[in-house]
Amino acid sequence: MPDPSQPLALEEGAPHPLGATYTGRGVNFAVFSAHATRVQVCLYDEAGTTETACITLPEYTDEVWHGFVPGLEPGTRYGLRVHGPYEPEKGHRFNHHKLLLDPYAKAHMGELQWGPELFGYTVGHPDGDLSFDERDSAPFMPKCVVVDSRFEWKQTDAVRVPWNQTVFYETHVRGFTMKHPKVPELFRGTFAGLALDEVIGPIKELGVTSVELLPVQMFLNQPFLTEKGLTNYWGYDTIGFFALDQRYMDGPNIDEFKHMVDRFHAHGLEVIMDVVYNHTPEGNEMGPTLSFKGIDNASYYRLMPEGEGTGPRYYINDTGTGNTVNLSHPRVLQMVTDSLRYWVTEMHVDGFRFDLATILAREDHGFDEGGGFLDSCRQDPLLSSVKLIAEPWDIGPGGYQVGGFPPGWAEWNDGFRDTVRAFWKGDEAMAPALAQCLTASGDRFNKRGRRPWASVNFITAHDGFTLADTTSYNEKHNEANNEGNRDGHGDNRSWNCGAEGPTDDAEVLALRARQQRNMLATLLLSQGTPMLLAGDEFARTQQGNNNAYCQDSDISWFDWEAASAPPGRSLTAFTQHLTQLRQTLPVLRRNRFLSGEWSEAAQVKDSVWFAPDGAEMDEAHWTDPQTRCFGLLLEGHAPASSLPRPAADDSVLLVFNSWEGAIDFQLPARPEGKGWTRVVDTALDAQEDAAFQPGHGYTVTGRSLLVFTSPQ
Repeated sequence: MPDPSQPLALEEGAPHPLGATYTGRGVNFAVFSAHATRVQVCLYDEAGTTETACITLPEYTDEVWHGFVPGLEPGTRYGLRVHGPYEPEKGHRFNHHKLLLDPYAKAHMGELQWGPELFGYTVGHPDGDLSFDERDSAPFMPKCVVVDSRFEWKQTDAVRVPWNQTVFYETHVRGFTMKHPKVPELFRGTFAGLALDEVIGPIKELGVTSVELLPVQMFLNQPFLTEKGLTNYWGYDTIGFFALDQRYMDGPNIDEFKHMVDRFHAHGLEVIMDVVYNHTPEGNEMGPTLSFKGIDNASYYRLMPEGEGTGPRYYINDTGTGNTVNLSHPRVLQMVTDSLRYWVTEMHVDGFRFDLATILAREDHGFDEGGGFLDSCRQDPLLSSVKLIAEPWDIGPGGYQVGGFPPGWAEWNDGFRDTVRAFWKGDEAMAPALAQCLTASGDRFNKRGRRPWASVNFITAHDGFTLADTTSYNEKHNEANNEGNRDGHGDNRSWNCGAEGPTDDAEVLALRARQQRNMLATLLLSQGTPMLLAGDEFARTQQGNNNAYCQDSDISWFDWEAASAPPGRSLTAFTQHLTQLRQTLPVLRRNRFLSGEWSEAAQVKDSVWFAPDGAEMDEAHWTDPQTRCFGLLLEGHAPASSLPRPAADDSVLLVFNSWEGAIDFQLPARPEGKGWTRVVDTALDAQEDAAFQPGHGYTVTGRSLLVFTSPQ
């Protein structure tokens, strides 16, 4: 830190890269603002409490304010003050009394302290957001930190798991490690805890390939939560797109995250980040001024157009959070793509899951699969090489876009979730919909050369019931959220199997365990890309809470004692068995959509649907609402690609029975001398292989799933 008693030297610097960049002899600052009149960088002491200098960036090039300060080093604390017009009716909300976070800051220190000083207007003033507040917000704001990006990576090569071998594992850094017996108390809830080999090893042994972390970029706790003693546990309120959240590490040391990624890569596991580029915590016109709003509100956010009775004083709210990030603006689009490239190049992550991704593809005229953001990702040689997964919906017009994203993207398929839950609950007329789900929802994704992996199948995710709760509760129980149980989705398609919540009834517990096995098997043996919610493999419960976004508590923390109990161990072993089958049986993860058409080269169809009596299913079977038992034969001899070349893989027969009673199922014929080996029967607590001849009438237990294999 330079001597505060001496004036700082200042040079012109460069307009790129944006943010604060350490060069070895000082720091270059570059801040985009198209409408500002002056930009200042304020420096602070190590504690972040005392301002030591405030410099005005001297140059303005291509709407970027920039300057270079010799002698500054990594660890320098700073914030921005941006001068310009305060004209809310025109979309401008500059207020230099408010210290702002640099959008490109790589680290932060200190916690945000909520108070009226954070707002650009005077809270409670009769003029509302048209008033102007002159109080200094610096004492209440976190400070940005200049970082040194150098790190000695031990794993220099990307993992790059092929899409058709990918199994996602969605988890939360804090929830996964807070009660983990192998994590020292000091490391619990942190990247350092998750980086331990004793933690990563069992994840690898489970058979998943790619760990998807809920948001770890810097986010905020909103006042309405803190006032109730709750917190923004999930983290879907990002304010720093280049910075890690401090609650997952010991100070502004980004090396902790890098070390974690390095250890995952050493185990052959990918790291996927859940990212939130669609909105920020600055809210609407009545929200605080923390960063983007004070730097260039009219550029960073989508504002209401003139002539519609409201105008740019107000925000377009396609996110339901008060504002929408304006990716139609080239500099905002640059910020997001720069952020993504940073996480790939500097942090070595392997892909991204985009929250409310429809918004990222929305232009002024609506969702556009040829929009600027999607085109930017598609043509970028770096971003197009990593995994890109869309949550393809939002609350805006035309917001539901499952199957609507362009080639190169995978998408969360909520239709899979809803269909599989409804089928195993025993709903009528679900057979046709389940058939689509089992074959990667080709009705939505089989176009433009997209592959089955584009459908990311899931039954549970962070948002909603866990698998155990899906089989234990008919209704949500979100009382702990202090919203009168009004929050959370009401249509869960869950079934408590005869008792609401915890029970000692042995029959109910046995049925729940079987239903969990049914859904896990359906998920992991379907075509497409499966995503497993962490903890489902040992029946983790959230006590019926289907909206635990604010629960940094035992509701969300993983109960590893339950995982080590006999029921948890049994379900984990079953999950491992399924992932092993998926990886060793190529027909379960074909890289082309199944057609059911005859192959002259192989003299077989690639897939055949069978009724229990052994006949191929016809229109009468599919249209019968009582059809609840059927089989799907995946023929291993069928060509695995478009080349007319027979494959030499084992065939697989999947049998589903969501009826409450047992049904006899005739095993299909096989080539002479070939038989069937049962490798899964969800009616059994422990899986044992057993041989059967074609034509055998196998009694399928009510509400159970079977898997048979047959060699070529």
